[in-house]
Amino acid sequence: MNKILSWAVMAALLMGCNTQVNGQDADESSEQRKAKILENLKYQIPQIRDVYVVMGELTDSGIDGLDQGSFTINGQQTHNFLVTSDDATLYLLAADPIDVSLSADEIAAAMEEERQATSQEALDRHTELAAFAAGLPVRGNPDAPVTILEFSDFQCPYCARGFTTVEQILEKYPEDVKFVYLHFPLGNHPWAMPAAIAAVCAAQQDADAFWTLHDNYFQNQRSINLNNVFTKSLTFLAGSDIDLETWSTCAEDKDSEAYQGAALAVQSSMATGSKFGVTGTPGFFVNGQFLSGAKPLEEFEAAIAQAKEDAAQ
Repeated sequence: MNKILSWAVMAALLMGCNTQVNGQDADESSEQRKAKILENLKYQIPQIRDVYVVMGELTDSGIDGLDQGSFTINGQQTHNFLVTSDDATLYLLAADPIDVSLSADEIAAAMEEERQATSQEALDRHTELAAFAAGLPVRGNPDAPVTILEFSDFQCPYCARGFTTVEQILEKYPEDVKFVYLHFPLGNHPWAMPAAIAAVCAAQQDADAFWTLHDNYFQNQRSINLNNVFTKSLTFLAGSDIDLETWSTCAEDKDSEAYQGAALAVQSSMATGSKFGVTGTPGFFVNGQFLSGAKPLEEFEAAIAQAKEDAAQ
């Protein structure tokens, strides 16, 4: 069906190309006119003859000699058209009309207004996200003008790719960027949630212990599974300064208050990500500007440059 209508969009639909169609009589009602147009449509496009098609109202298009209307197929697909006032020719439209009347100065002013609005929206997001992330482990310069917040999943292969990119960013921008990791374990990744809880438990004692788990989860992603995630985590933390017994209770004892508090922290992180449009991982916010997915370094560099410019202003 779409192929037929797309072809019609390209070629235009000449309702009178094979059969002469008389002009509209002065006393012909709108319903009669719509019915005649629909009959011609079904004649010219045989594929819609046996489906349910409803014609919308015909109104003035604002273009001399042309009216506008639409028809809907099976209550789902709506297609807009222009039709000559004598009902001789109908043109299917692929999109709504576009205003091309603006001058270069008007376009520049409008684009600047859009940029300022987008920057303000990003700033508002950044302010709220930064407040949520306050107190969490930080990498990079804590006083940097640019903050990258990542909602991520330790089991996600795309997040492992994002992990590599973040390392490159922190190496290239040691003074300009600080990085904060936020949890967003997905339901189809069975060991992502226990790993997130284990990482929260480590962060409660020591930021370095958190980053130890963070790095090792991504670097050893393929060797970790639901059955060994706890023992692997214990191995990763073997050289840390944290109290491993306290960490173990928090990370593994589901009846403990510590575990339940860590699980609640992960759920709160996920809810915050969802609030700001995160639906999959990784999801990055560069001073509030959303970058969805494992973007290449170049896209982060552009976002960082924009964030630095906005921060300077």
